[in-house]
Amino acid sequence: MRHPIFICIVLLNLSACVSTKVFNDLESRYAQMKSERNALQNSQDSLQQSWDQLDGKWKEATSYLKRSRDSVKNAIDAIKILKDEFALLKENSELKIQERIAENNALLKEIAIKETELQTRSERVNQLEKMIDDQKQALTELKERLSDALLNFEGKGLTVEQRNGKVYISMENKLLFQSGKWDVEAQGKQALSQLAKVLEENPDIAILIEGHTDNVPYTSRGTMKSNWDLSTKRATAVVEILLENDQILPQNLTAAGRSEYVPIAPNSSSDGRAANRRIEVVLSPSLDEITALLEANN
Repeated sequence: MRHPIFICIVLLNLSACVSTKVFNDLESRYAQMKSERNALQNSQDSLQQSWDQLDGKWKEATSYLKRSRDSVKNAIDAIKILKDEFALLKENSELKIQERIAENNALLKEIAIKETELQTRSERVNQLEKMIDDQKQALTELKERLSDALLNFEGKGLTVEQRNGKVYISMENKLLFQSGKWDVEAQGKQALSQLAKVLEENPDIAILIEGHTDNVPYTSRGTMKSNWDLSTKRATAVVEILLENDQILPQNLTAAGRSEYVPIAPNSSSDGRAANRRIEVVLSPSLDEITALLEANN
């Protein structure tokens, strides 16, 4: 405000000294300068506004740039962590894969071994089944051969049966012995002779001779004391008759006394007691091959 006042004072002082033309000229120049000043002032205000806007944008851009840099840094750090974790995971995964491969290979090897063992066992089972079937067939044929050979004695207290994988020849004492005696009678010797002819054709058959009595106590005097003695003595007498055939192997024969303790009929009747007084010849196939095969499976 001081400049316009000063100019007015100067103009007032000069108005007295200068002409109207000069005054008008000065006044015109003043007005022009004032107009220019106002234009400059407006321009300055506009520039200041533009500056403020630019400064605000600059600050905003700087802040955004800082945030972006921080975000990028955080992202880079996260990526580094992920890379490290991925590398560790990859290392562990490869290790696990190798372990799994090793386990699978071991399992496959074990399966192959088991399959081989199973195949071997299956072959042995088939072989065992064939051996058992062959033995059954051989026993059936033996039973038929014995039935044919002893046909003349059936109905005289002699029977031939096949059961439990064995052949049983039962001969009542009336066919073999007199009461209380253990010497084999002539008819009994004939039956045992026929039996021996069939047995000599089967050297792999185990022959068990069992003597049985009824429950009537043995009362004869002498060295014989009980039914145990009598049953054993009768079984031994049958063995001695069979061994008269020199084709029968002694090691295949076993004599056993069973006394009165394995009855096949009640001892309450005379018929039952007669049935219980008997010799049983039990023929069993050799189990050596089957046993060896079973032991090989263990």
